[in-house]
Amino acid sequence: MNAIKNINQLNFNNSYTYAEYLTWQFKERVELIKGKIFKISPAPNRFHQDILSTIYKIVDAFFNNKQCKVYFTPFDVRLPLKKGKTIITVVQPDLCVICDPNKLDDAGCIGAPDLIVEVLSPGNTKKEMKIKFDLYQENGVKEYWIVDPHRQCILVYVLINNKYTGLPPVTINEKLKSKAFNGLIVDLNKLF
Repeated sequence: MNAIKNINQLNFNNSYTYAEYLTWQFKERVELIKGKIFKISPAPNRFHQDILSTIYKIVDAFFNNKQCKVYFTPFDVRLPLKKGKTIITVVQPDLCVICDPNKLDDAGCIGAPDLIVEVLSPGNTKKEMKIKFDLYQENGVKEYWIVDPHRQCILVYVLINNKYTGLPPVTINEKLKSKAFNGLIVDLNKLF
């Protein structure tokens, strides 16, 4: 397979595999969702990074000395359609928690993380709100947080019987209490 050095060499109407993704050597960051290419927005603004940094510190402190590991972007999460099948989905969540060490390898994670956090930016709202919601649900991510800096809230989705159940939005002056991880609490006053 020849290395792709310029994103314009790719046809965005085609479907690609993880093996092809590994040959791409251009500077733009992309995700591969069910074989389709999605550009990752340019570097997020400082506010986005501040929020992500704060969430990371809280979540990382909670999992300190526990089996679960916390990772933040860029970190490849490969979601195979079925065990042993060709991988056509590679995402880079803003933050993820993986509790099964067998899912981790030198390339990142293969399989669904237990918790995924995405912080909305102007260029990624549709992807996080619909495309990734469906993707994470069908792959069994136990808890999915969508952080909306503009509205100063977090939408929390918990997987129950293979379907996400949305909890009431957590807003400023409230605390998010994880359903999947008892004791994991995020004070929204520290985020916004």
